[in-house]
Amino acid sequence: MIMKRFAQLVLILQFVSISVYTGYVALKYGTDLFNVFFSEMLSLTWTGQFHFDFWNYLVLTAVWVAWREKFTLKAIVLAVVAHIFGLMFLAPYLLFLSFKTNGNVKEILVGDR
Repeated sequence: MIMKRFAQLVLILQFVSISVYTGYVALKYGTDLFNVFFSEMLSLTWTGQFHFDFWNYLVLTAVWVAWREKFTLKAIVLAVVAHIFGLMFLAPYLLFLSFKTNGNVKEILVGDR
């Protein structure tokens, strides 16, 4: 019970912190994320390597979400959102699943299979 609540608290803190950080950056630098992201990736520098690694993490997350939701239309929509929004999607999604499954890790990971 304590670990479940701790994990839920971490997800809430992650969501709040990434949302505040994103809001600040968007206000200060604008919302031209994709141009910055892909130009850095194409630069073949360590920053680009980090962006490429993160982009692949987002692809993996999107594939997992689509698979978990059984590749329905809802699953595809959620996967696209997961790929674009990253942790701003994943933290609330996992938090929702943690409540829906009463913290059952197997159900969180594989759904009702």
